[in-house]
Amino acid sequence: MRGALGGPGVLLRRLREVMAASISPQERLDRLVVLIAGNLVAEVCSVYVLREDGSLELYATEGLNREAVHLTLMRAGEGLVGLIAREAEPLALSDAQNHPAFSYRPETGEEIYRSFLGVPILRGGAVMGVLVIQNRATRLYSEEEIESLQTTAMIMAEMIAAGGLKSLAPPGASIGLDRPIHGIGVSLADGVGLGHAVLHEPRVAITNLIAENPASEVKRLEAAIAEMRTSIDELLERGDVAHTGEHREVLETFRMFAHDQGWLRRMREVVMTGLTAEAAVERVQSDTRAKMLRQTDPYLRERLHDLDDLANRLLRTLMGKANGVAREELPENAILIARSMGPAALLDYDRAHLRGLVLEEGGPTSHIAIVARALGIPAVGEIVNATALVQAGDAVIVDGQAGEVQIRPQPDVENAYKDKARLRARKQEQYRKLKSMPAVTKDGVPILLQINAGLLVDMPNIEATAASGIGLFRTELQFMVAEHMPTTSEQQALYNAVLDQAQGRPVTFRTLDIGGDKVLPYMERVEEENPALGWRAIRIGLDKPRLLRAQLRALLRAGAGRDMKIMLPMIATVDEFQRARMIVRREQAMLAKQGHAPPLSLQLGVMVEVPSLLFELAEIAREADFLSIGTNDLMQFLFAADRENKRVADRFDPLSVSALRALRSIVEAASEAKCPVTVCGEMGGKPLETMALIGLGYRAFSMSAAAIGPVKAMLRALDVERLHERLDWMLASPDGVASLRPQLAALAAEFKVPV
Repeated sequence: MRGALGGPGVLLRRLREVMAASISPQERLDRLVVLIAGNLVAEVCSVYVLREDGSLELYATEGLNREAVHLTLMRAGEGLVGLIAREAEPLALSDAQNHPAFSYRPETGEEIYRSFLGVPILRGGAVMGVLVIQNRATRLYSEEEIESLQTTAMIMAEMIAAGGLKSLAPPGASIGLDRPIHGIGVSLADGVGLGHAVLHEPRVAITNLIAENPASEVKRLEAAIAEMRTSIDELLERGDVAHTGEHREVLETFRMFAHDQGWLRRMREVVMTGLTAEAAVERVQSDTRAKMLRQTDPYLRERLHDLDDLANRLLRTLMGKANGVAREELPENAILIARSMGPAALLDYDRAHLRGLVLEEGGPTSHIAIVARALGIPAVGEIVNATALVQAGDAVIVDGQAGEVQIRPQPDVENAYKDKARLRARKQEQYRKLKSMPAVTKDGVPILLQINAGLLVDMPNIEATAASGIGLFRTELQFMVAEHMPTTSEQQALYNAVLDQAQGRPVTFRTLDIGGDKVLPYMERVEEENPALGWRAIRIGLDKPRLLRAQLRALLRAGAGRDMKIMLPMIATVDEFQRARMIVRREQAMLAKQGHAPPLSLQLGVMVEVPSLLFELAEIAREADFLSIGTNDLMQFLFAADRENKRVADRFDPLSVSALRALRSIVEAASEAKCPVTVCGEMGGKPLETMALIGLGYRAFSMSAAAIGPVKAMLRALDVERLHERLDWMLASPDGVASLRPQLAALAAEFKVPV
């Protein structure tokens, strides 16, 4: 390497000696910068450490004025050092003072140095500081020198992460590793949870960073890569991808990246700088993560997850650890942190110790969100880089109501949330007192309140909330948490158990609503440009009648001698409903022929969620035994706004004039045909939205169990007649307003209705 003395191996061996020496943290840093400067033939070597306020503090230097140590601060984004921290990229300049970001700090005496090379100190893609070398003469730093400095920065990152510099931080100015972080994401499940972080996939702890023999480390890396490739190939070739719980498409992507020469070459190059094979994997992935986290392209962000998964597999192979999710004993108050999770994985944890869930992925309508709400676990999704920002055991607060996460909160913030949790507990107690009171409005209008469910763990919520029954049982959840396609007998066993635990209360079973974003791991994925508008729900059932018939057979057998309600999702035309009804009748006839007892009664309903049905309302209300409004999809399709797309998901309000007029047309058509109608989407579980729906004429709702109390408190204070008059007036003369939310909120305040 040009400009280096002894090569990277010599530098790393000397670094290891300094790291192992029994000296103070400041003395260790001082020796390290002298060693780095000498090896890289630099006149200056400086270490800047990120503080909790986002500024960068000079912690050690060789060549600059030592009196500036712990006095020189660079504000977030200030100067070349701040630029490196912000961009998480190396910066090499032959004439630093002419760079537009250059910031002169006279106390350091650096004005005589022209050449500049700085690299971020990274761990898990998160910036922890900046390592800099400088020279007086104009110098073009080579790729090898940049690589060497990056490798050295990784050693420093591990030292910072291990807490080696905590004692050097001035009072009230903790290093960035310990800084409080306020993350803003999206609410998945309501509630407030305080506890300590548990990583769903714990990081592989790398204890040996510096290689004794780089050539042998390259061989170890090559062997681990070959083993990883073989394991992925075997999964695909054996044909039992379903048993692994991973989509074949995901494994195909893994195989593509596992053979990516650029990624693999980068790891080999890093090994040759003197790191062990596992340290090289960690180093390359940290660099990649830092770059890709700063990308806005969702495709690139998704590829980051693929590379994360591959790097973890490779690390576990190198260190002899089993691939997959590591389990550990949960602490008393556990906040689970994960990139993403399936419903089955969440159900594996001890609910008694789980206080919250934080995900890097996942929206409010995702499957994991549905299960979290069913379990009553506060959850927040879309917290960027959560798994890298959090250390196991960190204090974490999850605010599921606001969609916010506090990591390592300050005492005053923690106390404020404790107060919020206590206030919430008092409100929950007030809601519990309403349990025995009827769901009747102030002016005597009865309202039917039911809960949404999808698993047996939901069933105790009927009794806990005194709900009238289950207005929506999502049968697809059984398929999503299973490793194989549930047999007819397995389905029947679940439906029997659900009806038994309902104890005579009505249960509305929705047939499989799969496809779109609900892809079963053991079914072939169909690539579609617009999956939400594609082959899903009843469309799959009508095209694959054996799948639909098997489920209907299980439902009808489970309903023997009992009242049975079956609802068909994603019906777009009356013809689709009639075709599905014919399949139901054939199954009824087949069971009768085989001597099976029929249900005491059978009602077949339609989920209204496709706007085309709004123009066949009179016909569908005459044909179906009942209607149920799926507001999630109906609003998505009505406004042509993908609810998973953050750019447009919140662009349109379900309390807008157009949405409320559409909903009014449904309830009016159902009333004219004397067809019962229920709202079972998210809209029906929010007090203000439910108030508006009652004003439109809706009298039956199905919602999450947690929403029953707030909705009942709202409706018991409501005068329906007054609301109906005012809402009709608002809809008749909107004056071009985008949403009636402000007017409805003001109306609730005027009526003293808690929303």
